[in-house]
Amino acid sequence: MVYLASRSISQGRGAGLISLCGVALGFVFYLCASAAGLSALFAAVPSAYTAVKLVGAAYLIYLAWGMLRPGGRSPFEARELDAHSPLRLFTMGLLTNILNPKIALMYAALIPQFVHPDRGNSLLQFLQLGLVQIVVAVSVNASIVIAAASVSSYLQTHPRAMQAQRIVAGTVLGAFAVNIAVSGA
Repeated sequence: MVYLASRSISQGRGAGLISLCGVALGFVFYLCASAAGLSALFAAVPSAYTAVKLVGAAYLIYLAWGMLRPGGRSPFEARELDAHSPLRLFTMGLLTNILNPKIALMYAALIPQFVHPDRGNSLLQFLQLGLVQIVVAVSVNASIVIAAASVSSYLQTHPRAMQAQRIVAGTVLGAFAVNIAVSGA
């Protein structure tokens, strides 16, 4: 969400929506991988999940440090960023989502709990549940992309709100990273 908001603020809604397409493909990647046996892989090779989890936690720490360090910046702070090509926007959205261990966990562990083999084709149920999640997630993220410029405008005219937002967001990301890194799941 932070990546989508920052791209929408710096390059406009179009860039945010292209990035969102990459994020959506990341969801599809995990849905297909899970349907093909990712949960079995994570069960058989726990270190594979641990690796995804730790890379994701490291990425969140990187984002949190960028906000909390002296001179850190909020993702909602308008600033000049190099304009990225549509391909790079898409790729960064995709990688951001693929490196999110919570998404891997959701598809590998959470969604399968709602599949009932006695109610028909398990693969079809899994894919339907995953597609519903993708539609909801893309809708929420599209709302964030669309609203990001408005939030940026407000925060630019209220410097204390900008500073508070930066500290809160950085602290929350840091807490998420620590939670992910030390969780047993």
